[in-house]
Amino acid sequence: MPEFKSDFLRILSERGFIHQISDETGLDELLLRETVTGYIGYDPTAASLHVGHLTQIMMLYWLQQTGHRPIALMGGGTGMIGDPSFKDEARKLLTPEIIEQNLAGMKKSFSRYLEFGEGPADAVMVNNADWLLDLNYVTFLRDVGRHFSVNRMLSFESVKLRLDREQSLSFLEFNYMILQAYDFVELQRRYGCRLQMGGSDQWGNIVNGIDLGRRMEDATLFALTSPLLTTASGAKMGKSESGAVWLDPAMLSPYDFWQYWRNTEDADVGRFLKLYTALPMDEIARLEKLEGSEVNEAKKILATEVTALLHGRAAAEEAAETARKTFEEGALAESLPTVDVPRSEVETGIGVLSAVVRAGLAATNGEVRRAIANNAIRVNDKPVTDDRAVIGSGDVTAEGVIKLSFGRKKHVLLRPH
Repeated sequence: MPEFKSDFLRILSERGFIHQISDETGLDELLLRETVTGYIGYDPTAASLHVGHLTQIMMLYWLQQTGHRPIALMGGGTGMIGDPSFKDEARKLLTPEIIEQNLAGMKKSFSRYLEFGEGPADAVMVNNADWLLDLNYVTFLRDVGRHFSVNRMLSFESVKLRLDREQSLSFLEFNYMILQAYDFVELQRRYGCRLQMGGSDQWGNIVNGIDLGRRMEDATLFALTSPLLTTASGAKMGKSESGAVWLDPAMLSPYDFWQYWRNTEDADVGRFLKLYTALPMDEIARLEKLEGSEVNEAKKILATEVTALLHGRAAAEEAAETARKTFEEGALAESLPTVDVPRSEVETGIGVLSAVVRAGLAATNGEVRRAIANNAIRVNDKPVTDDRAVIGSGDVTAEGVIKLSFGRKKHVLLRPH
């Protein structure tokens, strides 16, 4: 990687965000010369963003922190079609109503990382439905479609993978590439946007936009992609044993979010500190050198810093304190995740298998049985040895709850009501 002069590319380079840049020197000089507007697109396929989106969100964060203007492009239009990139099959089509609900949920997460407003470096949130849904098809084919070579589109890795596996690639999805390229042109027209960023699987789509901008507007546009990330053991970022790691606190508590990062594999700590926190590089270098049990301190700092960026410093420190009380003191921390259960059920008695599944600590009764056999299930910190055990009113603590634990790090409170 070359020595960059602009703050933005220098920070992204030293923190490990850069996979490819279409014109390194040209983009570096542009960033030195003026306030650059750059964007990343997000498809509204769920009601919240998740940890898998965090690399790109942090790229927008650093763009704004270094004096430039980020655009979060919401795919209200393209989301009705679906992106074929590296997918084994076509995405399910979403209705406009579901898309609208999902966009509203996703907007909440962005405001934690970006400052929105009217200033030259204030972030902008845009929905591509604003221009895509009103397009005249024949006019679009004449003005935009004529610039695309089907031969070249077939050569892109994302398309080739599907065709090599003899999997269907619908005409709808084939159009996605053209629409995404057109988004870049529209953002250049409307906002003076010169840079599109995304994961490395988006390279072909972004380069299409660069070419279209040159052909239609005689504009010089730039592409920057980040590596597709997995954990050291090969797991996909943003997934945990219990599902997606959502950014919306209504879908995943700050405590559970903190725990996800606390459970980072040793080999990933330094890399994740660079990518997902704003800690200075010299502090990260110090933490990277920690070995043995001291690595756990680095993990706690990672968890607290990532959680603070999303949920605020107070929520992050409360999560860290909850964890400390739970694991170091064995105390009952009131801010643990809580599941309400009818008091009548508790009085009658709930089977431990059912209770653990209802608490979200396991997906099936079979998983709980295996955990009990491995001494991994505890009720109020006491090991459960019989999978036919029943939890009842005698297990309710003085605090009015029953603490269920799966292993050392997963805890939920059952609260009779």
